[in-house]
Amino acid sequence: MTHLRSRFPTMMLSAAVVTSAALGSTALGPEALAAPTTPDPRTEVLAPDDSPASEQVATGRAADPVRTTGRGPHLDPVLVDGVTAPVYSYADAIRETVWVDLGMDLDRDGRNDRVAADVIRPAEPAALGEQIPSIVNVSPYFTCCGRGNEAQFKTYDSDGVPIGFPLYYDNYFVPRGYAVVLVDDTGSNRSSGCPDTGGEASISAGAAVVDWLNGRAAGFEAPFGGAEVTASWSGGAVGMIGKSADGAAANGAATTGVDGLRTVVPIGGVSSYYPIWNSHGTWSGYPQSSGPPDRLNPRAQVLCAPLTEELEELGGTDGDWNDFWIERDYTLAADQVRASVFAVHGFHDVNVAPSQFGRWWDALAEAGVERKAWLNQAGHVDGFDLDRAEFVATLHRWFDHHLFDVDNGIDTEPMIRIEHAPDEWADEADWPPASTRLHTLWPALGDGTGADSLVTTGPEPAAIRTFVDDPERSRHDRALDPEEQAGDRLVFLGEPLAEETRVSGTASVTVRVRSSTPLARVSAALVDYGPATIRDHAGPGQGIRTLETRSCWGEGTEADSACYLDTETTTTRVDHQIIASAAADVGRFESPRYRVPLRPDRSYSRTFELSTTDHVIPAGHRLALIIAGTDAADTILPGERPEMTLELAGTSVSIPVVQDWATGGGGTEGSRIEKRDTGR
Repeated sequence: MTHLRSRFPTMMLSAAVVTSAALGSTALGPEALAAPTTPDPRTEVLAPDDSPASEQVATGRAADPVRTTGRGPHLDPVLVDGVTAPVYSYADAIRETVWVDLGMDLDRDGRNDRVAADVIRPAEPAALGEQIPSIVNVSPYFTCCGRGNEAQFKTYDSDGVPIGFPLYYDNYFVPRGYAVVLVDDTGSNRSSGCPDTGGEASISAGAAVVDWLNGRAAGFEAPFGGAEVTASWSGGAVGMIGKSADGAAANGAATTGVDGLRTVVPIGGVSSYYPIWNSHGTWSGYPQSSGPPDRLNPRAQVLCAPLTEELEELGGTDGDWNDFWIERDYTLAADQVRASVFAVHGFHDVNVAPSQFGRWWDALAEAGVERKAWLNQAGHVDGFDLDRAEFVATLHRWFDHHLFDVDNGIDTEPMIRIEHAPDEWADEADWPPASTRLHTLWPALGDGTGADSLVTTGPEPAAIRTFVDDPERSRHDRALDPEEQAGDRLVFLGEPLAEETRVSGTASVTVRVRSSTPLARVSAALVDYGPATIRDHAGPGQGIRTLETRSCWGEGTEADSACYLDTETTTTRVDHQIIASAAADVGRFESPRYRVPLRPDRSYSRTFELSTTDHVIPAGHRLALIIAGTDAADTILPGERPEMTLELAGTSVSIPVVQDWATGGGGTEGSRIEKRDTGR
């Protein structure tokens, strides 16, 4: 068996597989987890499993030893109109459970941790000994919170055999010759082990399954012990997909460079865990263990408590950038990625900030990784719920190309599909567009009766403004009524724009400040002032509404319908939009690893990035920079209330602007802009 990655050379992983027939009698089975009383997991003893190994599929010789490591003839897919056709029975598909041994014991029960993977695969190729590719989704949410817009859960029959697979991946892709593997992340549902905040265990959950699917690891027939089985049906080509934490699992697995993982599709996926709990040295106040209370199964809730405490201590609560967070920053290992990446992200995602996409995208580009992206103006929303037909068709062709080697041309098409306004999509060559350049703006004094100015003419010497931090107010509060005086903010408002301007990428701000207290935070927000109709990303559906009608995507059974509730775009009318923001600890001007106490007689310069964005500002609108203290939207900590003095000569904002956007240039050559009616 091969090791998974150079980032953790000492980590050894092995894989184990079991059929689901033995599940009902184990301590991790549905009955045990649902029981009103649970045995003490610290003293639990499982009897050795002496059940026979699951029936094996006949094996042969690999057809493509370079890209896959399977041992049988590879399925020659049936293509209709250039895509794999649904020629295999979903109802008769093989359903089984796989446990993968992670080679570590984070729950400290004296046995290796294993993640449970529920597999569904077409029976017809198996009967002929033909090997097929797999689509893998690792998630901690299959039983605690559900997946997709309808919060679907995994379901099992009375013997523990999986019969309900959340999301449409199984309904759509299994009839087309794919296996779909839904993996319970460590400590969730029927898995043992403990989550480790995006560390080795989190990454291993997906990477070890890829190893098992490639025949490099042993498998077993029970969660603990059990006879060996193999995935002789697998051709070794694997894609990973998932939203949010599931997308993080895909990104993390990709950084291992594990052989056989050909592509990952992170949807609103995390690429670095530090910004989930911190912002440029300011801690949010939320512990790492915060989240859905039932994410861990009852066994893990007990056994993982010691590790959780240790992780909290290692991560810290002071905002320090340390080795714990470095290990969990996947962008630093982008040069290890061998899989292609198809990313989906919303520029108003507050669950997983768009900077998670921006930094990952840039790191992948520097590493020369094949990339594609769907970018939108919604919040934490799946592409399936934005433009369903177009997204499924794109995903279908992407998986066909990377997992079945179908030469369908998707790798030569525009890399980017982006939404600039509600349901107005464009195909573009790259992101940000090649013509994007940084433009620097400086604050300048106004007449003292309203907002100050934001100018292009350079810094204003010897000018200062003061404000007092109010940690109970957020950027949303401070963006209201920009012309009115407010003691906790400074508003620098530009002149009306002469032409439409597109901001694309990651802006940064530099401030030079003095603080009356040793600890001080500073926040910045870029705001577009002017009337507009936008996706209602701050509404309950984060830019979509779920309808009562359904559309079907694939085949289903009584236990697993292929018909999903339709969605439509929701819009709202606004007079301003916050297009980028961030907060920072002023005392980390020397290093992100430590804070220096501030002196009231000294000024400090602090430069930090704002959130990644892509936003079109109409002609006549005004762009503003708001400088303030604590942003209550990003932290629950009360903080101090220092008086802050801002030196305008040392303050500026650098904004990525697409050149000649208003005249049709700026990277729009060859793009296709269309208005789509995606409601049903």
